Amino acid sequence: MKPDAVQLLNVSALQLFSQIAPLLPQGYPQGTASLVAILLMIAARECERGAEIRATENAEMRALLAGLARFAPDSDLKAHLLFAAGESEPALTISALDAANHELRRLLIQLQSAVEDLPGADAREAERRIWKVLRASADRRLIPAPI
Repeated sequence: MKPDAVQLLNVSALQLFSQIAPLLPQGYPQGTASLVAILLMIAARECERGAEIRATENAEMRALLAGLARFAPDSDLKAHLLFAAGESEPALTISALDAANHELRRLLIQLQSAVEDLPGADAREAERRIWKVLRASADRRLIPAPI
């Protein structure tokens, strides 16, 4: 059998939740074991979808930065936005994707702050586009209720 991280985490969570936790004294020990089982299920979900979520978010933010760079209040920020928009993922590890994600979010916050200070319908449309990307990101990262 080839070890599959998602399967190992889910099997461990199931064993902990259904076999081990009920044998522990009620209260803190049982609650802690159940909480660890839930955390293992969350880790399994993150292991399965983490890279996809981050790569999708990064691509959406890069497209947004490229499309809205014209709203940058100065040429320095505009250059940073366009440079970041043109980059590709350095690696598909979670840590590399997270590092890129954090930098893209930092730039997006700067852009959003600038756009909020601008008058006009174009600026409001830019704000709407930013919020749409942020909302989609939050929706992707929701943790579903345990079954």
